[in-house]
Amino acid sequence: MHFTFVTLAEVLEARGAPLDEDEVWSLLLGTVESLLDTSCKVNMCSLISPGSLLLSASGGLAFRSCAWSEEMCSFTAPEVLQGRAITTRLAVEKVLIYSLGMTLYWSVDYQLPQNEPVQLSGHLNSLLLSMCEDTALRRADLLRVREMCEHHHKAALLFPPSRVISQLVEEVLHDAVSCTSIRMCQGGAI
Repeated sequence: MHFTFVTLAEVLEARGAPLDEDEVWSLLLGTVESLLDTSCKVNMCSLISPGSLLLSASGGLAFRSCAWSEEMCSFTAPEVLQGRAITTRLAVEKVLIYSLGMTLYWSVDYQLPQNEPVQLSGHLNSLLLSMCEDTALRRADLLRVREMCEHHHKAALLFPPSRVISQLVEEVLHDAVSCTSIRMCQGGAI
């Protein structure tokens, strides 16, 4: 098995462009399924960000514990920023949903000019907005998000999330190998 991981931030940096809608649907479904599989054991900082969402070359996902920084505020649920205790499984789930929604919005807005609108279907935009609700009670939950993603995947005949995730990782690895080869050639020419 191949366990090379890259972050979502590294994927976008290597690409220099935002994720497209189908990639967002796949990443959303894969992440929600992963969170549901680990929800009983989630002992992370209850925050998903472009730097903490790890994509595997084998098509899986993992989550890195994140150190608190000012940059993380953009992905942090309002209840956490207000200092409320997040003690129940449902409260943790709602915080994770918020940060995932904000992370995916960031990934579709990545390096777009300020006057250029994000290109999302009404359906995906509505789902992401429901994940980013300021009030936790109105925020979508993991099961609802998974249900909507599965329905969309079947209707749109999208590739399985693992395949899309693998392709995103391969873009980064290919870019890294190309950069290393160029550096080695330049170094050898000196």
